[in-house]
Order: sequence, then C-alpha cells, then structure tokens
Amino acid sequence: MGSDLKMDKTFHRQNRETLYRNIEKNSVVLLFSGTAPRKTADEYYPFFANRNFVYMTGIQKPDSIFMAVAENGTVHETLFILPKDKMAERWTGSRLTPEQAENASAIADIRSVNDFESVFFKSVQTEKCENIYMDFDKLSKTEPDSRAYELAELLKKLYPYIKLKNLSSLIKSQRTIKKDCEIQAMKTAQKITRQGIIAMMKASRPGLYEYQLKAEFDYALAQNGVLSPAFPSIISSGKNNFFIHYYDYLGLCSDGDMVLNDVGACWDNECNDVSRGWPCNGRFSEKQKLLYTCAYNTSQHMFSIIKPGMPMKSVDETIKKYTFEQLRDIKLCARFEDIGTYMWHGGSHHVGYDVHDWVIYPQLIEPGMVFCVDVGIYCEEWGIGFRLEDNCLVTDDGCINLSEQTPRTIEDIEAIMQKRIF
Repeated sequence: MGSDLKMDKTFHRQNRETLYRNIEKNSVVLLFSGTAPRKTADEYYPFFANRNFVYMTGIQKPDSIFMAVAENGTVHETLFILPKDKMAERWTGSRLTPEQAENASAIADIRSVNDFESVFFKSVQTEKCENIYMDFDKLSKTEPDSRAYELAELLKKLYPYIKLKNLSSLIKSQRTIKKDCEIQAMKTAQKITRQGIIAMMKASRPGLYEYQLKAEFDYALAQNGVLSPAFPSIISSGKNNFFIHYYDYLGLCSDGDMVLNDVGACWDNECNDVSRGWPCNGRFSEKQKLLYTCAYNTSQHMFSIIKPGMPMKSVDETIKKYTFEQLRDIKLCARFEDIGTYMWHGGSHHVGYDVHDWVIYPQLIEPGMVFCVDVGIYCEEWGIGFRLEDNCLVTDDGCINLSEQTPRTIEDIEAIMQKRIF
C-alpha cells in the first residue's frame, strides 16, 4: 500500500523518481503551477496551484515552473520561482526564498522565473532533446489554453522534430494508488470533517437558513486550521435537496425537511468527500426512515464486499441493484429500469489531491485506492432527497470505511441531534 513516508519533500521527490522511470530517455519534463485568473476590474481570484504540480513538487506558489532534463541516464531538476520583490510583496505577501523552495521540494537548483526561457531553450536546442513532456489536461475544446498549451504551439513551429508528449496519464496512474502518508492525511481530514458535520447536526432546527448551517461547518474547519473546504460545500434543505450540486445556501429549513450535506475538509492536500442526511427537526419521519434505511443497508453491504480484484465498474452497478431491491420491497420502484427516477448520479469516484481525483479509472480494484461509496436517493413524490457518502480505503483483503465515525445510523444521528442547544 506504499511505503511509510511523511508528507514532505521525500514524498514529492519519490513521486518524481517514479515518473522518471516511465518517460523516454533524452526528454525534458515541464510542469507549471498556474496563475490566478482575473475576476473583475483589478481583482483576481484566489490562486489555486495545479494539483499535479503540487503532487510532484510540494510548491503552491503562482507562476512557478518545474523542469527536469533526463539524458545519459541522469536527471537534472530545476525549480523556477518568482524572485524576491519588496514592493510586490508589500501588496501580496512574502514570496518563497530558494531555501524554502528546496526544503519543500527536495530540488537543489532553484532559479528565478526570469531565467526560465534561456535555460529551457538551451536544453531544447541540444541534439539530445528528443521529447518534451507537459501536462495537457483540457476537459473541453472551449477551455482557455494553459501555459503548457501555449508553449506547445510555439515548440511545434520552432522544433517540429521534437515530440510533444502528455504527462497526464502517467501522473494519473501514480495518483490512483495512495501512499501511507496520503492515507494518514485523509484520516486527519476525516476527523475535521466529522467535527463540522456534527456541528451542523447540533445546530439544525426549523427556521434556520442553510447559510447558517454552512457557517457552523466553516467554523469547525477554521478551528482546525483548515481555511477553505476541499470543494464548495453542498448544504441544502427540503426542495433544494433535489439540486445535486447546490451552492445558494439561501433556503429556509422547515419542520419535516431533510437536510442534505455533501462536504469535506482537506489536509496536506488530501481531500475527503462525505455526505449525510438528517431530519431538520431531529426526528426521522416514517418515510424518511424507510428511505434512509435503504441507503444505509446498501452502504453497509458495499463495505462488506469491496476488495482487491473486484471490477471497479461493479461498485456503481451493485449500489443501484442493491438499492433497487429495497425500494421494490417498500413498493416504491417496481422495475429496475425505473431506478433512474430515484437514483440520479453515480455511486463512486476516486478521492485524493482532487475531490474527484484525477486518476486512471481502473478495471480492477487494488489495495491503496480510495474512492467514495455514494448512495443517493431522491424521491420527489415524498419530498425526500439525500445521500449517504463515505470514503472507502481498499486494503490487502477488503476495505475500510474512513468516515465511519461520522454519525451515519438513524439512532446515532438522532442521539447527536438531541444534544442540540437552542
């Protein structure tokens, strides 16, 4: 399941060493941290570093560049960072020193980004440069070009004999299996997420706005040093539960509503993704119990059967089939062909450096994978919609529910909610 590593420069160095074993000789590798896009006027969005760049370097500063030159059986690494600038730092905060950059990345050759072009083109112009690897990962043709795409167009014109190759699949393959230090970080994130969910459960009551529940979650994360969640929190009530990705937070929680949340903390760049549903008033109605029990039974069944060698696609298939059998038993869904009326989304996705982790979707489940077991039931006829989502760590002979300690049974949820303070 990976060696015992700390989430430090050793982790990032070993990630790069693994990458080098999978690239061709006489190659240059380039990765870019990215830059914050403009929001409006002279305001920019907060910077968020490219996840593959962070995975390989540990650096989360804008406009940084990583370059590795592999030739003659050796690899020379260079990290380019923004130079110190007192006036710029007065406005936007301190920049990394070369010493800080080396301590975070285990890269000894630290230079200014102003030196990148001369150093890069000197390497490219040698006869030994046959391939240039960059991370090309657009989701659609309409997506704006990143620095990698812009540079690729220039290289095609200047050096048509050099092959441009995509790093994306190589890094995805590495990210599919988590190392021990990643799993430990996920466990820490789970503990913080648990605190946030319990805080929302204890605060929940009719007459509260969704944004007030969100404030409880955000406060719990901040008290643990997590300044922003792993992804935009989904916190809704009543009819708003029927919007799968809901971010308005303006709804009023009414008596008889189910509260739905799909939330997660991030620790050491490792995300988690946990969903819980509970009655706003603290007591499940009979119909809410019926549907929640179906979701809970399916989740329990999945954690009892997931193990290495199981086809990955069967996770989603089994979730739907097992849930259908229960919905049929309570006379809600007569035919499996109609399950889409009540189950609107997939039952699993991998989790890691991204909440929908950028991995190679596996044919077979392997030890060290971490993915969600997500059981969502949406019954518009009854006005009840929620999901029960937990994070599954695959072990050598089975699996572990990483988020099991976050209240998930009807009894545990109601017991927590009876401790509410109004």
